[in-house]
Amino acid sequence: MELGRTGEQVSQLALGCMLMGTSTDEATSYRMLDHYLDAGGAFLDTANCYAWWPSPDATGAESETLLGRWFAQGGGRRDRVFLATKVGGMVEAPVFDAHGRADWGRVRYEGAGARTIRRGIDESLRRLGTDHVDLYYVHVDDRATPLEETLRALAEIVEAGKVRYLGWSNVRTWRLERIRQLCERHGWPAPVAVQQQHSYLRRRAGLAHGSIVDDEQLDYLRANPELTLVAYSPILKGIYDDPAKRVGHWAMDPYVGPDADARLAAVARLAGELGVTGNQLVLAWLLHQREPGALPLVGPRTFEQYQAALPALDIKLTEDQLARLDAAGA
Repeated sequence: MELGRTGEQVSQLALGCMLMGTSTDEATSYRMLDHYLDAGGAFLDTANCYAWWPSPDATGAESETLLGRWFAQGGGRRDRVFLATKVGGMVEAPVFDAHGRADWGRVRYEGAGARTIRRGIDESLRRLGTDHVDLYYVHVDDRATPLEETLRALAEIVEAGKVRYLGWSNVRTWRLERIRQLCERHGWPAPVAVQQQHSYLRRRAGLAHGSIVDDEQLDYLRANPELTLVAYSPILKGIYDDPAKRVGHWAMDPYVGPDADARLAAVARLAGELGVTGNQLVLAWLLHQREPGALPLVGPRTFEQYQAALPALDIKLTEDQLARLDAAGA
């Protein structure tokens, strides 16, 4: 599919490398990367903070460093992929409890100041072993830093050839519009991608959540096709396949309620008719979206999870089946 209105064609299913080098060992990571590349996949997603949270010993540099080693194996690997990474999501002085679990309630992000961006891109390029990245996201929207400062610094690294395209993640719609206006006014390169949490379930009414797509953001994306929606957590940690897993799972919390129950039932019915899993059906539904389109980003921990996602690419949903899924809800 086309990335925004850039003319750049990217894979319709992106491979998230978040857990590579920590929860996913190097051998399994290489196996996934090699298989994805050999199967025609070419869109890899990482960040400068992947992944600091699995244990107190993790640094956040593991994923980029592993990818750098994989690229160094040769075979034109770097030239064959569209590489995305991020800045702004690394945390300062992460806190862990006595059991080694990250305390997300005490997270302080590095922000998107000019010095952070300039340092961040150089460190990412060094770890990745490349002279540029294809897509560079502001990972966590930083309201404490003037947007002009962030956008000017991003324009500088694009001008320097270190970055080809820009994106934003975990951001509200009004901020996207302000970013667009500032870029237009100053002639700065505007984002071509927005990476948000997006799945078949709709977030529950009244929930304030800047990272999950809502109706307003979908409407904004329809009106601004120069922005491609990259949908992270598209299968919500695999809850569509396992009713027992949904009970008390933190990934379900933003969605619980009658609307989610009705949509989960619709997925189960149609998946049963088609002989596919619920997770595969939801990925296929996302792949069929057009106004706006959506590019699912899967982040498997195991090779089996990776393999389980691939059949979604071959599921062809009819207009009637899509209508049934879209109509479901309380």
